[in-house]
Amino acid sequence: MTEPIPTQVFVHSLGRMPYQMAWDLQEDWLARATKRKHEARQQMQAPDPPIVQHLLLVEHPPVFTLGKSGKEDHLLLNELQRAEAGVEWVHTNRGGDITYHGPGQLVVYPLLDLEALRPDIHWYMRSLEETVIRTLAHWHILGERYPGYTGVWLDANIPHKARKICAMGVRTSRWLTLHGLALNVATELSFFDGIVPCGIRSHGVCSMEGELQSAPPMAEVAEVFLAEFACVFHCQVIGVHASVHSFPDLPVGSVAPLPVV
Repeated sequence: MTEPIPTQVFVHSLGRMPYQMAWDLQEDWLARATKRKHEARQQMQAPDPPIVQHLLLVEHPPVFTLGKSGKEDHLLLNELQRAEAGVEWVHTNRGGDITYHGPGQLVVYPLLDLEALRPDIHWYMRSLEETVIRTLAHWHILGERYPGYTGVWLDANIPHKARKICAMGVRTSRWLTLHGLALNVATELSFFDGIVPCGIRSHGVCSMEGELQSAPPMAEVAEVFLAEFACVFHCQVIGVHASVHSFPDLPVGSVAPLPVV
């Protein structure tokens, strides 16, 4: 019996890009992909050819982002303090509460049509976590799930030591996904003191650098992540080597719209 052809997912390294620019890129893809799905459903068929799917790898300049279910009082710095610290402040439409993005953090935005993979949000979130857990294992870091919370944690079975190493927040529409995850590789953790990370007051955050006493190369972490993503999601990841070779120092002034067809 012939094995089905795996879904192709194209990788793009965006370098260090402002949060709003990356968000606009995702929303543009979503609008065009949504239109294609709507037109296909009017004809009672799947999009043909299938919607092109993407993984965006990016670092952001320092920014606090607040998700749809977040509370503004979880931001602990006023406008003047944020300006002095050089941190932006953005309300976004992903799930989750407040988090920080900044240099030294691998941010991954999967732009996927789950109908071509598996139309199951719970499976999708757990699969993202599994990808990060497997990635961390390459450096002998034991990443875990913490019951009741999303993301990836260390020492999850020891409540007073539990700390988050990877935050997650997504948006889905018609099984199309936006936003994603942020893995702390060599992140300056002091910025998290300006917020209540993910709205959780009882636990802290950590980074690969802090756990290992040295930071692994970002390009290496990205390459391992992509290999594990392909395995967990049973897909074919296209453009890995070209993308991670330039990550994270690719200067980006403007980015062309992502293909949908």
